[in-house]
Amino acid sequence: MAPKYEGLSHCKLALVFAVLMDLLGVISMLLGVFAQLEIQGRDFGDLLVYTGALLVLFSVGGWVLWYSGNIEGLTSKKELGGTVGGAVDRLARSLSRRIRLPRTRSSPT
Repeated sequence: MAPKYEGLSHCKLALVFAVLMDLLGVISMLLGVFAQLEIQGRDFGDLLVYTGALLVLFSVGGWVLWYSGNIEGLTSKKELGGTVGGAVDRLARSLSRRIRLPRTRSSPT
């Protein structure tokens, strides 16, 4: 039986981070371009444009994390016949499980 696709259920935090950084970055850039932001004769529009560009750049990292966390159907080394070993493989698997497994609250008894 084929596994059911769960949509956006994996890596929700990375998705929220990426969307939030995109929104803040675009709003900051638009404010920097179109708003008159002068304080004591100094223009702060450029600062907002550059800050917005940096926020959008940070969002790329969030999108990469979200996309790579939602890749389904990759075969592991064990399925290919090789041995799964090494500290890096174990660390990656344990981090992936912590991120992907939903947190459940136990009801107080």
